[in-house]
Amino acid sequence: QELLVESGGGLVQAGGSLRLSCAASGLFFRSYAMGWFRQAPGKEREFLAAHSRGGSITYYADSVKGRFTISRDNAKSTVYLQMNSLKPDDTAVYYCAATQSSQSGIYYIRVSEYDYWGQGTRVTVSS
Repeated sequence: QELLVESGGGLVQAGGSLRLSCAASGLFFRSYAMGWFRQAPGKEREFLAAHSRGGSITYYADSVKGRFTISRDNAKSTVYLQMNSLKPDDTAVYYCAATQSSQSGIYYIRVSEYDYWGQGTRVTVSS
């Protein structure tokens, strides 16, 4: 059974940093492109960052470009989201997602393009 489990969320002051992790199991991680999304109360799920299956191709939403970094460790079947210079507007539940990709250099940015989702980890940024 495919499973994604996020961790690393918590409470941080504005300007601080957090690193989220998402451990995958039950799937051949190297075959999957990965993404991070977030959802704040009353808002739609928002794309943040994507990582291709291979070739280390990444893409970021404008709202986090230069502050967040997505990376993956295929040996550990884990994707990370390093978040720096956090702002109160970054407060949300953060989700990782996986989608099987036939091409190594492709990334995906739409919710509908992802097959599997984690349960989410909450990030709260205080002012």
